[in-house]
Amino acid sequence: MSWQAYVDTNLVGTKRVTQAAILGKAGGIWAKSSEITISPEEQKAITAGLKNKAAFQASGFRVAGQKYFFVTSDTYGDDPDLIVVQGKKQNDGAVLVQTKQAILVVTYIAPQTAQDAGLLTTSLGTYLAGVGY
Repeated sequence: MSWQAYVDTNLVGTKRVTQAAILGKAGGIWAKSSEITISPEEQKAITAGLKNKAAFQASGFRVAGQKYFFVTSDTYGDDPDLIVVQGKKQNDGAVLVQTKQAILVVTYIAPQTAQDAGLLTTSLGTYLAGVGY
């Protein structure tokens, strides 16, 4: 499956998230939905924030020009590389999931929920980490 298919089918295609992108941990956008634009500065800040979550905790993070307040961050399962961060902006939000080589970025707009977006994105992140990404 191509990276774009993961975005189109496994993320946005489920209707549980509004926008999605897959970033390379080393930089670059591997795939994205047509509506999302993530600047190079946002990419760098997301990558840095996943290494040092204190920055996210102090000032939140930006995705596609929108600022999200930090809600929670945790590792998932037994994999220390699998990190999940959730952010909120009023009733809407964003989820970041870091795997060994990729960072999944999704946004959702109410009535989509943090729970649905988080479970969906974490599930895909777990799968990708399991196959070496």
